[in-house]
Amino acid sequence: MTHQHDNPNHDDDKDPDRSATPDQENGKDADIVHLDAARAGRQPQNPADRPEQDNEDSPASADGPVLEGAVVRVDQPGPTAADWRTALEAKTRSRQPIVPLWLRSRSEAVETIKWVGLHYLHVAGYQVCRVPLYGGRLTARAPRGLLRLIGGSLKWTFDLEGEPVRLAAVQKADPEAYLKLSRQRDRRVRLRALVSAAALVTLLIVAIMVAKQPTATQWMALAVAIVTLGILGKPADRPLINRAVVPSTVEKLTSDIVVRSLTVLGIAGINQAIAKNPKDAIRFVAPITRDGPGWRADIDLPYGVTVADVMDKRDRMASALRRPLGCIWPEGDSTIHEGRLILWVGDKDLSKTVIKSPLLKTSSHDVFKGIPFGCDPRGRAIVVPLIEQNILIGSQPGQGKTASVRVLTSGAALDPSAELWIHELKGTGDLDPHEQNCHRYVSGIEDEAIGYAADSLALLRKEVMRRAAALKALPPDLCPDKKVTRQIADKRSLGLHPLVAIFDECQNLFAHAEYGDKAGDDAEFIIKLGRALGVILVLATQRPDKDSLPTGISANVTIRFCLRVAGQLENDMILGTSAYKNGIRATVFQPKMDAGIGYLLGATPMPKVVRTAYLDTPATQRIADRAHALRASTGALSGHALGETPEQNTPTFDLLADVLAMVPPSEVKVWNEAIVDRLAELRPDVYGAWARLEGGAKTAQLTTALKPYGIKTMQVWGTPEGGGKGANRIGITRDDIVTAITQRDRGRAS
Repeated sequence: MTHQHDNPNHDDDKDPDRSATPDQENGKDADIVHLDAARAGRQPQNPADRPEQDNEDSPASADGPVLEGAVVRVDQPGPTAADWRTALEAKTRSRQPIVPLWLRSRSEAVETIKWVGLHYLHVAGYQVCRVPLYGGRLTARAPRGLLRLIGGSLKWTFDLEGEPVRLAAVQKADPEAYLKLSRQRDRRVRLRALVSAAALVTLLIVAIMVAKQPTATQWMALAVAIVTLGILGKPADRPLINRAVVPSTVEKLTSDIVVRSLTVLGIAGINQAIAKNPKDAIRFVAPITRDGPGWRADIDLPYGVTVADVMDKRDRMASALRRPLGCIWPEGDSTIHEGRLILWVGDKDLSKTVIKSPLLKTSSHDVFKGIPFGCDPRGRAIVVPLIEQNILIGSQPGQGKTASVRVLTSGAALDPSAELWIHELKGTGDLDPHEQNCHRYVSGIEDEAIGYAADSLALLRKEVMRRAAALKALPPDLCPDKKVTRQIADKRSLGLHPLVAIFDECQNLFAHAEYGDKAGDDAEFIIKLGRALGVILVLATQRPDKDSLPTGISANVTIRFCLRVAGQLENDMILGTSAYKNGIRATVFQPKMDAGIGYLLGATPMPKVVRTAYLDTPATQRIADRAHALRASTGALSGHALGETPEQNTPTFDLLADVLAMVPPSEVKVWNEAIVDRLAELRPDVYGAWARLEGGAKTAQLTTALKPYGIKTMQVWGTPEGGGKGANRIGITRDDIVTAITQRDRGRAS
C-alpha cells in the first residue's frame, strides 16, 4: 500500500522502484510492505532537506522556480489550541447572572413582589369568603364519610380484601394454598381485632371526656369530626375547595413544537437544512424556560436564514403554535449574530392586556429619570428617556398615536421644572386637560393655529441660541460637561430648565403652503442642537411622507415609536432607513386590534415591541389637576397658564439691505423721508410707524437707525417724488450704504 498524495513532489515516472511488471500488476511476486517502515523511509516534505540532484531533476526546476517551505494543510488536524483567557472570555458571555434580572431594577422588583403579594392575597380572600360553603359541603358529606369509615374498618379488621384470593384457591381445588391463606387470615384478624377494639374503646373514652367539657370544646370536637368525616366522604370527581385561579390551558413550549412551527413557514433555507440534517439544522442554545408570563426559546437558525425572514411569517408561526397572533413575539439578538432568534410565546394576548400607568398614583415625577411609557410583551416596564432626546411618533389614524403623546405629556406635566408647549393641530381637544399647565398652548387646524405653532418653532430656535450662550458662560465646576443637569434645571434663574414642545398632527404644520418650509427648517435646527440644551421636541404624525415629515427631521430624531402603518415606506420614515429590511416592521400589527402596540427604537438598547399605558380623558384630567396644583405651589406656572398674552415671534429684518433695495443705483443721493416712505411700503408691519411720523421726526428716525452703522446724513438736493419745487433736505448717499454692508459682511466672515 502506498500513499502518493503524502508527497506532492513525487514523480512516479522517475522512480524505478515504482515500475511494475505484468506479474506484479496481477499481484504475483509482489512485495509485502510494512506501513510504518514505508512511512519512515519517505522523502522529507520540505524541499530544502532533499538532495540537490532531486531538486534539479524535478519537473518544477525545468518549468519554473522552486517554492521553498513546508506544506501546510488548510484544515489543521486535532483541536485548536486556544488561549485559556480566550476560552474564559467565551464562557463569561454566556454565564447566568448571580442576581435575577427582576431584582436588579428597584421598580421591577417592587412590581414583581407586589404582583405576587396581590396574587396570594386574592387567593386567600377568595377562599375565606367561601368558608361557609365549604362547611356546608363537609356537613353534607359527613354521613357518607361515616359509612366509609365503618365499612373500611370492618373490611380491614376481617381481612375482606383477601377474600377473592381465597375463593380463587377454592375454585382451583388447591388445599395447600387455601390452608396457607386461611392461617395467614386468622393471624391478621386476631391482631386487627385487638387494634380495632382498642381504637373503639379510645373513641368512647374521648367521647365521654368531651361530653364533660364546656360547650365551646364540644362544638370544636364536633367540627373536627365533621371535617374528618366530610373529607372521607369526598366524591372523587368533585373537589371540596374551588380554584381561586383557573389554570391556564396554554400548551408547554417544547423543542418539537418550535421546530414544527419553523418548518411550516415556507422558508427555503430552513426546509433545505432540515432535509439535509434534521437533528442539527435548528439548534437550541439554551433550555426552553419560563420568562415572565410566557415561554422563551433561544435558537440558532440554519446558515443563511435571518431573524427578519421569520418575523415576516409571524402569522404562520402563530398558526403553527396554535396561539393568538398577539402571543407570538420573535425578535433577534444581533449582538450575537443575525441568525440568533429569541422566540417568546406569551400566555395572554398582548392586545388584550391593560397597562396601568404609574403616573395615575404618583404626586410628582422627575423627567430626568425618564417617563414610564408602557411594557413589553414579557410584562417588563418600559421607560422612555426625555432629557437629551427628541421623539417621533407615527401611525395610521386610530392606532393610539395621540394616546401615546398623552402619556409623555402627563409625565412631563408632573415635573414642575419642565416647561410645556403644546400644539394639538387636529382640533379635537385630546390634550385640553393639560392646557392649564402650558406656557404656550393651541388646539386647532385653522391657519391661525398653524401660524401659532410656526411661531413657537421660531421662538424655540431663538431659545436654543440663547441657551447655548448661557450654557457656555457657566463655570466649569457648575457645568463640566456642558449639558443640562438636574441641578442646573432647578436653578430657574439660569433659564436652562427642560422645555418640552409637543406637536401633535405635525403634518398639518410641515405641509402648510405658507408656514411649512420655515417650520421644517426651524424644527431641524432645534432637533440637531436643542437636545443638549434641554429643549425636547415631541412630534406625532399620521402621514409620514417626505412632504409632511421633512427628511432632516426624520433622520435626526433619537427616539422613534411606530404603531401600525400600511407599508415599508411609512415604516422606514418613522423607524429609520432599512428598519423594514432589518425585520423591524410595524406593518405586522393588526388594525384596531393592536391599537397602542408599536415598535420603540432608541429608548432601549435593542428595538422592542411596546404596549403603551392607556390614559383616558378623565384619568388625564386628574393627572393634569394634580400637576397644576404642584406647579402653582412651586410658582412654576407661566404664560398661557396664567392667562398672559402669548409671545409673538417678532419679524426680523435687515435695515441696511432694505434701504439698499429701496434706493436703485441710479439714485446717488436720496432724502431720508423718501426712503422711509418706501420702507413703509416694503414692510408695513416694521416701518409703518416711521412713515406716520410728522415732519422732521420722520427724518430723524432714519438718521438714528443708521447711526450705529456709521452712516452720516447730509444736505441733499432733490424734488418730491410726487412732483414740486426742488429743495435741500437731510438725506444719505447710496455708496455709504454699500460700504456699510461690505464692512459688516467682512467682519462676520472673519
